[in-house]
Amino acid sequence: MTREVNVLIVGAGPAGMSAAIRLRAAGLSVLVVDEQPAPGGQIWRAVETVAATTTGKLLGDEYRAGQHLAAAFRASGADYESQTQVWQIEPGWHVYKSRAGQAEVIRADQVLLATGAQERPAPFPGWTLPGVLTVGAAQILLKTSQQVPADPIWVVGSGPLPLLYMAQLVRAGGRVAGWLDTSPAGGWRRAMPYLGDVLQRFGEIRKGLSWLRELRQAGVKRIRNVQSFRALGDGKLETLEYTVNGGATQRVPAKVVLVHEGVVPSIHMTRALDCTHHWSDQQACLVPDVDEWGQTSQRGVYLAGDGAGIAGANAACTRGELAAIGIALQAGKLTAQQAAEQALPLRKQLADQQRLRPMLDAMYPPRASIFVPSDDTIVCRCEELTAGDIRRVAALGQPGPNQIKSFTRAGMGPCQGRQCGYTIAHILAAEQQRPVAQVGFYRIRPPLKPLTLGELASLDLDGEKE
Repeated sequence: MTREVNVLIVGAGPAGMSAAIRLRAAGLSVLVVDEQPAPGGQIWRAVETVAATTTGKLLGDEYRAGQHLAAAFRASGADYESQTQVWQIEPGWHVYKSRAGQAEVIRADQVLLATGAQERPAPFPGWTLPGVLTVGAAQILLKTSQQVPADPIWVVGSGPLPLLYMAQLVRAGGRVAGWLDTSPAGGWRRAMPYLGDVLQRFGEIRKGLSWLRELRQAGVKRIRNVQSFRALGDGKLETLEYTVNGGATQRVPAKVVLVHEGVVPSIHMTRALDCTHHWSDQQACLVPDVDEWGQTSQRGVYLAGDGAGIAGANAACTRGELAAIGIALQAGKLTAQQAAEQALPLRKQLADQQRLRPMLDAMYPPRASIFVPSDDTIVCRCEELTAGDIRRVAALGQPGPNQIKSFTRAGMGPCQGRQCGYTIAHILAAEQQRPVAQVGFYRIRPPLKPLTLGELASLDLDGEKE
Protein backbone atom coordinates (compact mmCIF):
# COMPACT_ATOMS: atom_id res chain seq x y z
CA MET A 1 0.00 0.00 0.00
CA THR A 2 1.08 3.56 -0.63
CA ARG A 3 2.60 5.21 2.42
CA GLU A 4 0.98 8.45 3.53
CA VAL A 5 2.36 11.34 5.56
CA ASN A 6 1.16 14.79 6.48
CA VAL A 7 4.28 16.48 5.13
CA LEU A 8 7.09 15.30 2.88
CA ILE A 9 10.24 17.41 2.89
CA VAL A 10 12.78 17.17 0.08
CA GLY A 11 16.22 18.06 1.42
CA ALA A 12 17.82 17.91 4.88
CA GLY A 13 19.83 21.10 4.85
CA PRO A 14 19.27 24.05 7.23
CA ALA A 15 15.75 24.78 5.92
CA GLY A 16 14.58 21.17 5.76
CA MET A 17 15.83 20.28 9.23
CA SER A 18 14.42 23.45 10.83
CA ALA A 19 11.03 22.88 9.22
CA ALA A 20 10.91 19.22 10.27
CA ILE A 21 11.60 20.09 13.92
CA ARG A 22 8.78 22.63 14.09
CA LEU A 23 6.35 20.45 12.13
CA ARG A 24 6.88 17.56 14.51
CA ALA A 25 6.32 19.90 17.45
CA ALA A 26 2.97 20.79 15.83
CA GLY A 27 2.01 17.10 15.79
CA LEU A 28 2.32 16.43 12.06
CA SER A 29 3.84 13.28 10.60
CA VAL A 30 6.95 14.16 8.61
CA LEU A 31 9.12 12.27 6.13
CA VAL A 32 12.38 13.92 5.05
CA VAL A 33 14.05 12.50 1.95
CA ASP A 34 17.59 13.54 1.17
CA GLU A 35 20.13 12.72 -1.55
CA GLN A 36 23.03 12.95 0.89
CA PRO A 37 24.17 10.18 3.27
CA ALA A 38 23.55 12.38 6.34
CA PRO A 39 21.73 15.61 7.20
CA GLY A 40 23.38 19.00 6.86
CA GLY A 41 22.99 20.06 3.25
CA GLN A 42 25.89 21.69 1.45
CA ILE A 43 26.70 24.27 4.11
CA TRP A 44 26.81 21.72 6.95
CA ARG A 45 27.70 18.64 4.97
CA ALA A 46 28.90 15.73 7.16
CA VAL A 47 28.65 18.01 10.21
CA GLU A 48 27.69 15.16 12.57
CA THR A 49 30.97 13.34 12.02
CA VAL A 50 33.29 16.23 11.17
CA ALA A 51 32.30 19.04 13.59
CA ALA A 52 34.18 17.59 16.55
CA THR A 53 37.32 16.74 14.56
CA THR A 54 40.36 18.87 13.79
CA THR A 55 38.91 19.50 10.32
CA GLY A 56 35.71 20.77 11.94
CA LYS A 57 37.68 23.31 13.93
CA LEU A 58 39.47 24.46 10.78
CA LEU A 59 36.14 24.90 8.96
CA GLY A 60 35.08 27.49 11.54
CA ASP A 61 32.27 28.32 13.93
CA GLU A 62 29.74 28.79 11.12
CA TYR A 63 30.20 25.16 10.13
CA ARG A 64 30.15 23.69 13.63
CA ALA A 65 26.89 25.54 14.39
CA GLY A 66 25.07 22.98 12.28
CA GLN A 67 25.88 20.17 14.72
CA HIS A 68 23.23 21.29 17.22
CA LEU A 69 20.53 21.58 14.56
CA ALA A 70 21.34 18.13 13.18
CA ALA A 71 21.07 16.65 16.69
CA ALA A 72 17.71 18.35 17.26
CA PHE A 73 16.52 17.08 13.88
CA ARG A 74 17.52 13.51 14.72
CA ALA A 75 15.60 13.79 18.01
CA SER A 76 12.49 15.39 16.51
CA GLY A 77 10.75 12.17 15.51
CA ALA A 78 10.71 12.97 11.81
CA ASP A 79 11.35 9.98 9.56
CA TYR A 80 14.57 10.47 7.62
CA GLU A 81 15.60 8.63 4.48
CA SER A 82 19.08 9.44 3.23
CA GLN A 83 20.58 8.67 -0.19
CA THR A 84 17.13 9.03 -1.72
CA GLN A 85 16.35 10.68 -5.03
CA VAL A 86 12.99 12.26 -5.87
CA TRP A 87 12.34 11.87 -9.58
CA GLN A 88 8.71 12.95 -9.93
CA ILE A 89 6.01 14.82 -8.02
CA GLU A 90 2.39 14.63 -9.17
CA PRO A 91 -0.70 16.50 -7.98
CA GLY A 92 -2.24 14.85 -5.05
CA TRP A 93 0.60 15.07 -3.81
CA HIS A 94 2.30 11.86 -4.93
CA VAL A 95 6.08 11.90 -4.59
CA TYR A 96 8.04 9.27 -6.51
CA LYS A 97 11.45 8.42 -5.11
CA SER A 98 14.19 5.81 -5.36
CA ARG A 99 16.48 4.44 -2.69
CA ALA A 100 18.97 1.58 -2.99
CA GLY A 101 17.52 0.59 -6.37
CA GLN A 102 13.93 0.45 -5.07
CA ALA A 103 11.29 2.94 -6.21
CA GLU A 104 8.34 3.99 -4.09
CA VAL A 105 5.51 6.53 -4.19
CA ILE A 106 4.56 8.51 -1.08
CA ARG A 107 1.26 10.32 -0.70
CA ALA A 108 1.65 13.59 1.19
CA ASP A 109 -0.90 16.20 2.22
CA GLN A 110 1.70 18.90 1.71
CA VAL A 111 5.21 19.05 0.27
CA LEU A 112 8.11 21.27 1.30
CA LEU A 113 10.98 21.66 -1.14
CA ALA A 114 14.24 22.53 0.61
CA THR A 115 16.57 21.79 -2.28
CA GLY A 116 18.82 24.82 -1.84
CA ALA A 117 20.99 26.40 -4.50
CA GLN A 118 23.56 25.41 -7.09
CA GLU A 119 26.72 27.11 -8.26
CA ARG A 120 26.06 29.29 -11.26
CA PRO A 121 27.22 27.52 -14.45
CA ALA A 122 29.99 29.62 -16.00
CA PRO A 123 31.46 27.79 -19.02
CA PHE A 124 34.87 28.81 -20.32
CA PRO A 125 37.37 27.18 -22.69
CA GLY A 126 38.84 24.13 -20.99
CA TRP A 127 36.34 23.83 -18.14
CA THR A 128 35.82 20.14 -18.94
CA LEU A 129 39.51 19.26 -18.45
CA PRO A 130 40.46 16.99 -15.53
CA GLY A 131 41.83 19.26 -12.84
CA VAL A 132 39.13 21.92 -13.23
CA LEU A 133 36.47 21.89 -10.50
CA THR A 134 34.11 24.30 -8.83
CA VAL A 135 34.95 25.76 -5.44
CA GLY A 136 31.82 24.08 -4.06
CA ALA A 137 33.02 20.66 -5.21
CA ALA A 138 36.42 21.21 -3.60
CA GLN A 139 34.75 22.27 -0.37
CA ILE A 140 32.69 19.05 -0.39
CA LEU A 141 35.92 17.04 -0.61
CA LEU A 142 37.37 19.01 2.29
CA LYS A 143 34.30 18.50 4.47
CA THR A 144 33.58 14.85 3.70
CA SER A 145 37.02 13.40 3.08
CA GLN A 146 39.39 15.98 4.58
CA GLN A 147 41.05 16.15 1.16
CA VAL A 148 43.59 18.93 0.67
CA PRO A 149 45.10 19.24 -2.84
CA ALA A 150 48.75 18.21 -2.87
CA ASP A 151 49.62 20.91 -5.40
CA PRO A 152 49.04 24.65 -5.06
CA ILE A 153 45.62 25.57 -6.45
CA TRP A 154 44.42 28.51 -8.51
CA VAL A 155 41.04 29.97 -7.59
CA VAL A 156 39.08 31.90 -10.21
CA GLY A 157 35.89 33.76 -9.43
CA SER A 158 34.10 36.14 -7.11
CA GLY A 159 31.84 36.30 -4.10
CA PRO A 160 32.17 35.19 -0.47
CA LEU A 161 32.55 31.43 -1.08
CA PRO A 162 36.02 31.56 -2.68
CA LEU A 163 37.23 33.64 0.28
CA LEU A 164 35.82 31.19 2.80
CA TYR A 165 37.18 28.12 1.03
CA MET A 166 40.66 29.57 0.58
CA ALA A 167 40.78 30.52 4.27
CA GLN A 168 39.65 27.01 5.24
CA LEU A 169 42.18 25.45 2.87
CA VAL A 170 45.07 27.52 4.24
CA ARG A 171 44.11 26.53 7.80
CA ALA A 172 44.14 22.88 6.71
CA GLY A 173 47.65 23.19 5.30
CA GLY A 174 46.75 23.68 1.66
CA ARG A 175 48.45 26.14 -0.67
CA VAL A 176 46.92 28.75 -2.98
CA ALA A 177 49.05 29.64 -5.99
CA GLY A 178 46.86 32.63 -6.76
CA TRP A 179 43.37 34.07 -6.85
CA LEU A 180 42.06 35.50 -10.11
CA ASP A 181 39.38 37.87 -8.84
CA THR A 182 36.68 38.24 -11.50
CA SER A 183 34.49 40.60 -9.45
CA PRO A 184 33.30 43.51 -11.60
CA ALA A 185 35.18 46.71 -10.75
CA GLY A 186 33.53 49.28 -8.49
CA GLY A 187 32.02 46.83 -6.02
CA TRP A 188 32.46 49.02 -2.95
CA ARG A 189 31.05 52.00 -4.83
CA ARG A 190 27.94 49.96 -5.64
CA ALA A 191 27.76 48.94 -1.97
CA MET A 192 27.71 52.52 -0.64
CA PRO A 193 23.89 52.92 -0.75
CA TYR A 194 23.71 50.05 1.75
CA LEU A 195 26.16 51.51 4.29
CA GLY A 196 23.49 51.64 7.00
CA ASP A 197 22.78 47.93 6.59
CA VAL A 198 26.51 47.20 6.66
CA LEU A 199 26.88 48.98 10.01
CA GLN A 200 23.98 47.03 11.49
CA ARG A 201 25.41 43.69 10.34
CA PHE A 202 29.08 44.51 10.66
CA GLY A 203 29.73 41.16 12.33
CA GLU A 204 29.09 39.50 8.97
CA ILE A 205 31.39 41.94 7.19
CA ARG A 206 34.06 41.29 9.82
CA LYS A 207 34.07 37.59 8.85
CA GLY A 208 34.91 38.42 5.25
CA LEU A 209 37.61 40.85 6.33
CA SER A 210 39.13 38.20 8.60
CA TRP A 211 39.25 35.75 5.68
CA LEU A 212 41.04 38.35 3.57
CA ARG A 213 43.51 38.95 6.39
CA GLU A 214 44.22 35.21 6.65
CA LEU A 215 44.91 35.07 2.92
CA ARG A 216 47.24 38.07 3.03
CA GLN A 217 49.15 36.54 5.94
CA ALA A 218 49.47 33.30 3.96
CA GLY A 219 50.92 35.24 1.04
CA VAL A 220 48.08 34.47 -1.36
CA LYS A 221 48.48 36.49 -4.56
CA ARG A 222 45.29 38.31 -5.64
CA ILE A 223 44.98 39.41 -9.25
CA ARG A 224 42.08 41.82 -9.73
CA ASN A 225 39.94 42.82 -12.72
CA VAL A 226 40.33 39.50 -14.52
CA GLN A 227 38.26 39.73 -17.70
CA SER A 228 38.71 36.32 -19.29
CA PHE A 229 40.53 33.06 -18.73
CA ARG A 230 40.92 29.58 -20.16
CA ALA A 231 42.29 26.24 -19.05
CA LEU A 232 44.77 24.56 -21.37
CA GLY A 233 46.25 21.08 -21.47
CA ASP A 234 46.53 17.81 -23.35
CA GLY A 235 44.06 15.47 -21.66
CA LYS A 236 44.47 17.23 -18.32
CA LEU A 237 44.94 20.73 -16.95
CA GLU A 238 48.46 22.05 -17.48
CA THR A 239 48.19 25.83 -17.95
CA LEU A 240 45.88 28.65 -16.88
CA GLU A 241 45.66 31.62 -19.23
CA TYR A 242 44.10 34.91 -18.14
CA THR A 243 43.68 38.51 -19.22
CA VAL A 244 43.16 41.49 -16.94
CA ASN A 245 41.34 44.67 -17.88
CA GLY A 246 43.55 46.57 -20.30
CA GLY A 247 46.45 44.19 -19.75
CA ALA A 248 48.27 41.53 -21.69
CA THR A 249 47.38 37.86 -21.60
CA GLN A 250 49.47 35.82 -19.17
CA ARG A 251 49.99 32.11 -18.68
CA VAL A 252 50.86 30.26 -15.49
CA PRO A 253 51.36 26.54 -14.82
CA ALA A 254 48.42 24.95 -13.03
CA LYS A 255 47.37 21.46 -11.94
CA VAL A 256 44.16 22.40 -10.11
CA VAL A 257 41.81 25.30 -10.89
CA LEU A 258 38.71 25.98 -8.82
CA VAL A 259 36.02 28.24 -10.29
CA HIS A 260 33.07 30.01 -8.69
CA GLU A 261 30.76 32.73 -10.05
CA GLY A 262 28.05 32.83 -7.40
CA VAL A 263 25.02 30.67 -6.71
CA VAL A 264 21.47 30.56 -8.04
CA PRO A 265 18.29 28.91 -6.69
CA SER A 266 17.73 25.29 -7.65
CA ILE A 267 14.54 25.51 -9.73
CA HIS A 268 14.16 22.16 -11.48
CA MET A 269 11.46 20.81 -9.17
CA THR A 270 9.48 24.03 -9.10
CA ARG A 271 9.73 24.30 -12.89
CA ALA A 272 8.57 20.70 -13.28
CA LEU A 273 5.58 21.46 -11.03
CA ASP A 274 4.74 24.51 -13.19
CA CYS A 275 5.11 26.91 -10.27
CA THR A 276 5.33 30.53 -11.31
CA HIS A 277 8.75 32.21 -11.31
CA HIS A 278 10.05 35.71 -11.89
CA TRP A 279 13.27 36.82 -13.54
CA SER A 280 15.90 38.53 -11.39
CA ASP A 281 17.70 41.06 -13.58
CA GLN A 282 20.32 41.70 -10.91
CA GLN A 283 21.36 38.07 -10.54
CA ALA A 284 20.29 36.90 -14.02
CA CYS A 285 18.32 33.88 -12.87
CA LEU A 286 14.80 32.63 -12.22
CA VAL A 287 13.38 32.82 -8.69
CA PRO A 288 10.17 31.00 -7.66
CA ASP A 289 7.24 33.12 -6.49
CA VAL A 290 6.20 32.36 -2.90
CA ASP A 291 3.77 33.90 -0.42
CA GLU A 292 4.49 35.01 3.15
CA TRP A 293 4.63 31.36 4.30
CA GLY A 294 6.79 30.15 1.44
CA GLN A 295 3.88 28.56 -0.43
CA THR A 296 4.34 28.46 -4.20
CA SER A 297 1.63 29.09 -6.78
CA GLN A 298 0.76 25.41 -6.40
CA ARG A 299 -1.35 25.07 -3.26
CA GLY A 300 0.24 22.62 -0.86
CA VAL A 301 3.76 22.98 -2.26
CA TYR A 302 6.07 25.09 -0.13
CA LEU A 303 9.62 26.31 -0.62
CA ALA A 304 12.23 27.20 1.99
CA GLY A 305 15.91 28.04 1.98
CA ASP A 306 18.05 29.27 -0.88
CA GLY A 307 15.72 27.61 -3.40
CA ALA A 308 13.37 30.55 -2.70
CA GLY A 309 16.13 33.11 -3.21
CA ILE A 310 19.74 33.22 -2.04
CA ALA A 311 20.01 34.36 1.58
CA GLY A 312 22.38 31.98 3.41
CA ALA A 313 22.18 29.27 6.04
CA ASN A 314 20.78 31.27 8.95
CA ALA A 315 18.00 32.75 6.83
CA ALA A 316 17.30 29.24 5.46
CA CYS A 317 16.65 28.00 9.01
CA THR A 318 14.23 30.86 9.63
CA ARG A 319 12.47 30.33 6.31
CA GLY A 320 12.11 26.65 7.14
CA GLU A 321 10.39 27.51 10.41
CA LEU A 322 8.08 30.02 8.72
CA ALA A 323 7.11 27.45 6.09
CA ALA A 324 6.41 24.94 8.84
CA ILE A 325 4.06 27.41 10.55
CA GLY A 326 2.27 28.00 7.25
CA ILE A 327 1.91 24.26 6.69
CA ALA A 328 0.60 23.74 10.23
CA LEU A 329 -1.89 26.56 9.67
CA GLN A 330 -3.15 24.98 6.47
CA ALA A 331 -3.36 21.60 8.21
CA GLY A 332 -5.56 23.06 10.94
CA LYS A 333 -2.98 22.60 13.69
CA LEU A 334 -2.79 26.36 14.31
CA THR A 335 -5.29 29.18 14.22
CA ALA A 336 -4.51 32.24 12.14
CA GLN A 337 -3.80 34.20 15.32
CA GLN A 338 -1.46 31.52 16.68
CA ALA A 339 0.39 31.36 13.38
CA ALA A 340 0.78 35.13 13.25
CA GLU A 341 2.08 35.27 16.82
CA GLN A 342 4.61 32.49 16.23
CA ALA A 343 5.73 34.03 12.95
CA LEU A 344 6.20 37.61 14.16
CA PRO A 345 9.63 37.19 15.83
CA LEU A 346 10.78 34.97 12.97
CA ARG A 347 9.84 37.60 10.39
CA LYS A 348 11.83 40.23 12.28
CA GLN A 349 14.74 37.83 12.51
CA LEU A 350 14.57 37.04 8.80
CA ALA A 351 14.52 40.71 7.84
CA ASP A 352 17.71 41.21 9.84
CA GLN A 353 19.35 38.10 8.38
CA GLN A 354 18.60 39.27 4.83
CA ARG A 355 19.79 42.84 5.46
CA LEU A 356 23.12 42.38 3.65
CA ARG A 357 21.77 40.51 0.65
CA PRO A 358 21.05 43.60 -1.52
CA MET A 359 24.58 44.83 -0.87
CA LEU A 360 26.13 41.47 -1.78
CA ASP A 361 24.03 41.29 -4.95
CA ALA A 362 25.22 44.77 -5.89
CA MET A 363 28.86 43.97 -5.17
CA TYR A 364 28.92 40.63 -6.99
CA PRO A 365 26.64 40.76 -10.03
CA PRO A 366 27.34 38.05 -12.60
CA ARG A 367 29.91 39.13 -15.17
CA ALA A 368 28.43 39.81 -18.61
CA SER A 369 31.15 37.69 -20.21
CA ILE A 370 29.80 34.58 -18.46
CA PHE A 371 26.88 34.63 -20.85
CA VAL A 372 28.80 35.19 -24.09
CA PRO A 373 31.21 32.24 -24.29
CA SER A 374 33.41 31.93 -27.36
CA ASP A 375 32.22 29.66 -30.17
CA ASP A 376 34.71 26.94 -29.22
CA THR A 377 33.52 26.76 -25.59
CA ILE A 378 31.51 23.68 -24.65
CA VAL A 379 28.26 24.86 -23.08
CA CYS A 380 26.40 21.52 -22.83
CA ARG A 381 28.80 19.09 -21.22
CA CYS A 382 26.39 16.13 -21.44
CA GLU A 383 26.06 16.36 -25.23
CA GLU A 384 29.43 18.08 -25.89
CA LEU A 385 27.83 21.02 -27.69
CA THR A 386 29.68 24.30 -28.12
CA ALA A 387 28.39 27.85 -28.02
CA GLY A 388 29.00 27.95 -31.78
CA ASP A 389 26.68 24.94 -32.24
CA ILE A 390 23.92 26.79 -30.40
CA ARG A 391 24.47 30.05 -32.30
CA ARG A 392 24.23 28.28 -35.67
CA VAL A 393 20.86 26.78 -34.74
CA ALA A 394 19.70 30.07 -33.20
CA ALA A 395 20.05 31.64 -36.64
CA LEU A 396 17.26 29.36 -37.94
CA GLY A 397 14.23 31.51 -37.22
CA GLN A 398 13.69 32.40 -33.57
CA PRO A 399 13.85 29.14 -31.60
CA GLY A 400 13.40 29.03 -27.85
CA PRO A 401 15.28 26.77 -25.41
CA ASN A 402 12.90 23.86 -25.97
CA GLN A 403 13.30 24.04 -29.74
CA ILE A 404 17.07 24.16 -29.27
CA LYS A 405 16.74 21.04 -27.14
CA SER A 406 14.88 19.27 -29.95
CA PHE A 407 17.33 20.40 -32.63
CA THR A 408 20.60 19.76 -30.77
CA ARG A 409 19.82 17.60 -27.67
CA ALA A 410 21.16 20.40 -25.45
CA GLY A 411 19.63 19.86 -22.01
CA MET A 412 18.73 16.21 -22.66
CA GLY A 413 21.68 14.74 -20.74
CA PRO A 414 21.84 13.57 -17.12
CA CYS A 415 21.96 17.13 -15.74
CA GLN A 416 18.75 18.01 -17.65
CA GLY A 417 19.88 21.56 -18.32
CA ARG A 418 21.14 22.39 -14.84
CA GLN A 419 24.54 23.22 -16.30
CA CYS A 420 23.55 24.70 -19.66
CA GLY A 421 20.06 26.18 -19.31
CA TYR A 422 20.97 29.75 -18.40
CA THR A 423 23.92 29.91 -20.80
CA ILE A 424 21.83 28.78 -23.75
CA ALA A 425 19.02 31.19 -22.83
CA HIS A 426 21.50 34.08 -22.83
CA ILE A 427 23.04 33.00 -26.14
CA LEU A 428 19.59 32.91 -27.72
CA ALA A 429 18.72 36.31 -26.27
CA ALA A 430 21.91 37.84 -27.69
CA GLU A 431 21.42 36.27 -31.12
CA GLN A 432 17.76 37.27 -31.27
CA GLN A 433 18.29 40.71 -29.71
CA ARG A 434 15.61 40.36 -27.08
CA PRO A 435 15.61 40.21 -23.26
CA VAL A 436 16.65 36.88 -21.81
CA ALA A 437 13.54 36.92 -19.61
CA GLN A 438 11.48 36.64 -22.82
CA VAL A 439 13.52 33.72 -24.09
CA GLY A 440 12.56 31.59 -21.09
CA PHE A 441 13.98 28.33 -19.83
CA TYR A 442 13.71 24.64 -20.58
CA ARG A 443 10.48 22.80 -19.86
CA ILE A 444 11.42 20.30 -17.15
CA ARG A 445 9.94 16.83 -17.49
CA PRO A 446 10.22 13.66 -15.40
CA PRO A 447 12.24 11.85 -14.39
CA LEU A 448 13.96 14.70 -12.58
CA LYS A 449 16.95 12.47 -11.87
CA PRO A 450 18.38 9.50 -13.79
CA LEU A 451 16.20 6.42 -13.30
CA THR A 452 16.92 2.82 -14.25
CA LEU A 453 14.36 0.48 -15.76
CA GLY A 454 14.91 -1.78 -12.75
CA GLU A 455 13.91 0.99 -10.38
CA LEU A 456 10.85 1.79 -12.47
CA ALA A 457 9.86 -1.88 -12.55
CA SER A 458 10.18 -2.08 -8.76
CA LEU A 459 7.48 0.56 -8.26
CA ASP A 460 4.57 -0.94 -6.36
CA LEU A 461 1.28 0.93 -6.64
CA ASP A 462 -1.58 -0.39 -4.49
CA GLY A 463 0.19 -3.69 -4.06
CA GLU A 464 0.76 -4.35 -7.75
CA LYS A 465 4.09 -3.90 -9.52
CA GLU A 466 3.85 -1.48 -12.43
